[in-house]
Amino acid sequence: MDLVDALEFSLPLLLSSVSTYVLLKWWIPKSLLLGFKGRDMNKYGHPEVSEAGGIWVILSASISILVHITIATISERDPGILHLLATTHVLILSGLLGFIDDILGWKKGISPVARVLFTIPIALPLVAVKAGYSVIEIPLIGPLDLGLFYPLVVVPIGVVGASNAFNMLAGYNGLEALQGITILSFTCLFLLKKGVLELIPVILPVIASILVFYIFNKYPAKVLPGNSFTYGLGAFYASTVIYGNFERFGLLMFTLYFLELGLFMRGLLDGVYKENFGIPLEDGRLKPPYRKSYSVTHLALKILIKIRGRATEKDVVYLIFTFQAIIGLLGLWVL
Repeated sequence: MDLVDALEFSLPLLLSSVSTYVLLKWWIPKSLLLGFKGRDMNKYGHPEVSEAGGIWVILSASISILVHITIATISERDPGILHLLATTHVLILSGLLGFIDDILGWKKGISPVARVLFTIPIALPLVAVKAGYSVIEIPLIGPLDLGLFYPLVVVPIGVVGASNAFNMLAGYNGLEALQGITILSFTCLFLLKKGVLELIPVILPVIASILVFYIFNKYPAKVLPGNSFTYGLGAFYASTVIYGNFERFGLLMFTLYFLELGLFMRGLLDGVYKENFGIPLEDGRLKPPYRKSYSVTHLALKILIKIRGRATEKDVVYLIFTFQAIIGLLGLWVL
């Protein structure tokens, strides 16, 4: 590895980690003074903590990717710069949309339907560069070339679906961050296995930024991620999946989110617009909020109570992490 390789790999990692740490240390007390605070719903009494910390992850990660692109450009290498710039734009736009929703306030901001509609233009940078490959493999049929249908329809659906899905399985200290770390880490291992190395230096700074955020967001959280984090990370992951042409692995890694959607639809059929949170007790335990399970978090609560006789917020997060890690290992094994 020469000096340029070392810089291209290490400088974005360092910048992402340091900038996330510095910005969060500044943001947490400042946000409380400015009123950017949210209720920690799985704690007894619902104490207030700093909100919308995810925007600094998005900002740090975006700058780090741009630094990677800059070094690659100066050294006259071509890691697919146009597509990486499109991916960066998607990350920034999705984070901005989420931050606007965070500013307007939980349940007072953008309506669920409007959120879905507003995430459609986020895919435009990928559409503009015709990201991805239009030929897809269909079981029992074989390869099928979708032509313009792929960038104009499939790509926007992927970005909208991933950004909104990642926002559905949330609400517990460290859950969104740990999910992001796990999914992106297994993706890097998959790309290494397949020899698709050009995306790894782009994903690693994002993982580094989330790791630093996790320090502040793990139980008991000092800062909550907000929609800027969930929208941004979901849209970023969809961009990398499209760019790297590993849709099957990407869909497999979102297994829990498909389950979350199914349980959400079950709730709608029962007339319940579910919340993921448990019912907090004074001793730190959580009770399931409904008789039926309408979220993966509800399933985790009931599994833990069945096995251990009690469930806590940390236990729920670690159990879901275990599920996600098993899915990741399965993906590495079979794909």
